[in-house]
Amino acid sequence: MTSRRDRPDISTAADSSVGPERFARYVQPHIPLLFATAHTLTRNPVDAEDLVQETLLRAYRAIDRFDGAYPKAWLLTILRNTNINRAQKKRPYLFDDPDDPAAEVPDTVTPEDLIVDPVFDHAVQAALDDLPPNFRSVIDLVDVNGLSYAEAADLLDIPVGTVMSRLHRGRRRIRSRLSPETLNNRPQEKPR
Repeated sequence: MTSRRDRPDISTAADSSVGPERFARYVQPHIPLLFATAHTLTRNPVDAEDLVQETLLRAYRAIDRFDGAYPKAWLLTILRNTNINRAQKKRPYLFDDPDDPAAEVPDTVTPEDLIVDPVFDHAVQAALDDLPPNFRSVIDLVDVNGLSYAEAADLLDIPVGTVMSRLHRGRRRIRSRLSPETLNNRPQEKPR
């Protein structure tokens, strides 16, 4: 559900400013969320930066057509569609020779992959990494990045009920992988 503070004020929806000022007002507050979401989708910091850059370029070109309502949802939709378009362009062609070693994409390990994210305990990170991508992406979006169920559903293009069930099942899988000591030593949740 959309919170009251996310709803646009009538005065901002009828904003008459154009260009860079309007872009700065509506887009800049959401750039950290765009980076976090792009990293969740790409699982690679370099690809995430490229995705955000392309998203911001598309948003800048379309800012004059933006009505001022729900900038976060607007930006996340651009990000999602840009990611889908990029994935379709990277998809190998059917006529590629599967025996050609040059056609194989090597697994790349980034320095970030070698270091555990300090936000997570090592055991929690390992459990999260072992989840299937559909569970992991929902947990990243909702639990890590703080998106609502509706926002995550919109970004992943799935029903809200599917987000809720994947979140429940993913959390249950993580809990089952953690030792009682890890569960007892977890940081206390902040009230929402």
